[in-house]
Amino acid sequence: MTKRLRHYRWVSGIRLLAGSAASAVTLAAVLVAAFAAQAQTFKILHAFSGSPDGANPTASLIQDASGNLYGTTFSGGAFKYGTVFKLDTNGKETVLYSFTGLTDGTNPLGGVLMDAAGNLYGTTLYGATANSGTVFKLDTAGTETVLHSFGGSDGANPTAGLIQDTTGNLYGTTYSGGDGGGTVFKLDTNGTETVLYSFPRLPRGSRHGQNPEAGVVLDAAGNLYGTTYYCTYDHSKDCTPYLKHKDNCGEGCGVLFRLDTAGHETVLHFFSGHGSDGAFPHANLVWDAAGNLYTTTEYGGYGSCTLGCGTVFKLDLSGKKPRGIVLHNFTAGRNGAYPSASVFRDAAGNLYGTTQVGGPADSGTVFELTPKGKETVLYTFHGKEDGRYPQAGLLRDSAGNLYGTASEGGTYGYGVVFELTP
Repeated sequence: MTKRLRHYRWVSGIRLLAGSAASAVTLAAVLVAAFAAQAQTFKILHAFSGSPDGANPTASLIQDASGNLYGTTFSGGAFKYGTVFKLDTNGKETVLYSFTGLTDGTNPLGGVLMDAAGNLYGTTLYGATANSGTVFKLDTAGTETVLHSFGGSDGANPTAGLIQDTTGNLYGTTYSGGDGGGTVFKLDTNGTETVLYSFPRLPRGSRHGQNPEAGVVLDAAGNLYGTTYYCTYDHSKDCTPYLKHKDNCGEGCGVLFRLDTAGHETVLHFFSGHGSDGAFPHANLVWDAAGNLYTTTEYGGYGSCTLGCGTVFKLDLSGKKPRGIVLHNFTAGRNGAYPSASVFRDAAGNLYGTTQVGGPADSGTVFELTPKGKETVLYTFHGKEDGRYPQAGLLRDSAGNLYGTASEGGTYGYGVVFELTP
């Protein structure tokens, strides 16, 4: 289990209980706090109080055609096992569902997707029969249906959200289970799960990916693309000693893979850990119009952090051989460090994202990156009412406003939903 998941197990099991007095307050109106930041306007749309409105949002938001926002919290809610929430255009939050900790699943780390009828789909990290997580559906009346409960051999502990193809099939990943290193799975419209690929848990030195923390994306031909956080069994020895060096660290720092429609996996890139590419990709991939892929790596690069401060990475697929390009190396300080979320790409090719730490309060940043890699820090979190430690990516509306979450901080210490207006 990664440091991130251990951290949030601690949050849900200890910190939330300790803060139960403050979390008893329900926010009936919008909490608005404006901060000036490099000519940007930053506004708090909602501050989570723990119970019953949720705590510790870690996933990106989605927006419907009317402008309402939807997301998940890892913990909090009526039963302290997480929520699915809606935030309307007036800033009013509605808890659409509180996970009970029973067969319905617990602790969603990933976000939700919405189908044409307004139903929401997502995953939970734990819960159900084997405590290995679920795939769930939430209809417009707020009724939850568990579409699949993971049992271990078919996957366990999904940490990312889902994607849906044009016929309604769902695709996702599990961090563990299968042959030991996690899976890529498909859930058809009848609720039947198929393990498309099972990552082997192999000894050190084996050239395979292990433990996908991010979800997958589809191309026009039906191939799936994703990343794994690790490659080999001995995580602690395979990569970290090499992060500050220019030699390749073997296969311990993660991979970027393609899975064809026949279930054959091809590793397109091995992350080496140093500045040429970074280490430990956690975020979902993003396409551009030319068919190139973008993501972030949580560590690696040439920054001053012990394991490297992370990178923004591009995989150029235009040639005969995929070519990895580091668009930006984070260096800590004001520049930010440890990006764990995907980037958003606008029509001009600019990328927008977050870092978990950095800035004067070391509480995280929102950044913009030009196509040539020039970074502008749009906002630095103060670590107080405005939140701290953003772990999710950004949503951009048609007016150019950015929406996101910070996993902690805010009035009650349990995270916020924010808007950043250029």
